[in-house]
Amino acid sequence: MSRVAVVPGSFDPITLGHLDVIERAARIFDEVHVVVVHNPAKTAMLPIAQRVALIEQAVADRALPRSIIVTSWSVGLLVDYCTDVGATVLIKGIRSQIDVAYETPMAIVNRNLAGVETIFMLPDPAHAHVSSSLVRQVASLGGDVAPYVPRAVAEFLQAPTED
Repeated sequence: MSRVAVVPGSFDPITLGHLDVIERAARIFDEVHVVVVHNPAKTAMLPIAQRVALIEQAVADRALPRSIIVTSWSVGLLVDYCTDVGATVLIKGIRSQIDVAYETPMAIVNRNLAGVETIFMLPDPAHAHVSSSLVRQVASLGGDVAPYVPRAVAEFLQAPTED
């Protein structure tokens, strides 16, 4: 039986911390689905299709396993997606106690709704301070985001925009 996990997030944009968690999950599970989800509590900078494309490019650039599937989900509960693909585990990157407090109730509900367990994974300390919102702020003010995001994301965010 194949062990399938889902790494969900808004990934707006994906960071090196996200990639670290995805790569380590791919070493543990036979198949990892990286799922871009819409978070109604956040105002997105990038459209979902663009986030999916940037994640696919980042995964390809790092030569991560082919067992990583990048997609999006916006219809119904995330545990419905898990059930559809046979995943019994959600992987969540946790940077701080604030993340734990936010993610714990969702983990309990996901287990109650569909028997899907949540595994909290700590990031590499080199990336523990980086969040997508921090990257968006630095990028919006013209700062260099290259130390925090995959090459494809840095190039995309720092490309001149047409006004």
